[in-house]
Amino acid sequence: MECTFVYILSQIFTIITYGLLAATYYAKDRKKILIISFLSIISNGIAYVLLNAWSGFAMCVVALIRNIIFLVDENKNGKRDKINKTDVVVLIILYVISIISAIFTYEGVLSLLSVIATMLYTLSVWQKNPKVYKLLGIPIGILWIAYNIYVMSIFGIILETILLICSSTGYLLEIKKGK
Repeated sequence: MECTFVYILSQIFTIITYGLLAATYYAKDRKKILIISFLSIISNGIAYVLLNAWSGFAMCVVALIRNIIFLVDENKNGKRDKINKTDVVVLIILYVISIISAIFTYEGVLSLLSVIATMLYTLSVWQKNPKVYKLLGIPIGILWIAYNIYVMSIFGIILETILLICSSTGYLLEIKKGK
């Protein structure tokens, strides 16, 4: 890892990404989670392009598609607590897009960490339960830490670790609130 201007810029976008993503674990509803996540994804995509981490970038594109679909659905159909057939079809389509993207950006087994993390995250926001979203943030965080080690994003590693703590805290607060 060479400390060039491009690398420093990638790390600035990484900091922005994780600041926004941390905020999602404290958001009170799914729509706010999706909107904040949308901004985070754009910043993350820029960071991965600057790092030449094409698998991570491809997963950002998948994540943008996912969030647009979920936001449009929620705006059109309102907030629903139950999953219907259309929701299942959307999840399958998003998983297929993830797999196709993974094939085109495959850089070795470790590049698949971003794909698995993205698929888990997609499941976490798809299922409509903030408690499950916060719980799945834990394995998702671990996968992204490993991917950031792979692409040598120092701030990605540090901030994903902080985000992992935030998701764990958010989940514990959700459990406490439920009691």
